[in-house]
Amino acid sequence: MPIRLENIGIAVRDLDAAIAFFTDLGLTVLGRDTVSGEWTETAVGLDGNHANIAMLQTPDGTGRLELFEYIHPDAIETAPTQPNEIGMHRVAFSVDDIDAALAVAARHGCHPLRGVATYGDVYKLTYVRGPSGIILMLAQDLTKS
Repeated sequence: MPIRLENIGIAVRDLDAAIAFFTDLGLTVLGRDTVSGEWTETAVGLDGNHANIAMLQTPDGTGRLELFEYIHPDAIETAPTQPNEIGMHRVAFSVDDIDAALAVAARHGCHPLRGVATYGDVYKLTYVRGPSGIILMLAQDLTKS
């Protein structure tokens, strides 16, 4: 049975702020919509599901993020996840210039959890706490420099 990743869905506190962050990193908005009704309740498994959504795509066209801002039921605030928690862990992006990507993230008040590490002579990488507490991994392939 063939399978391929369609997208990563993330509930966010502020859809416009999340879109601004990800588009500044280089993703493109493919579309926005407001969804509700029986089909969304069935698909998501949430009675009264009503949300503003946006689909974003990476510049190479292979990766997509679907962002949700819940109108109903109310979004549930939780403590930001830690890297060692079970469940959705992080979203990883390859970047050509990690310093430039971190400068973009900093303009949105988002900074590395600890710093930038170098894995051998292969990658420079870091985890960044993004909008709504989302953890992103940014990685620069040093073999392509």
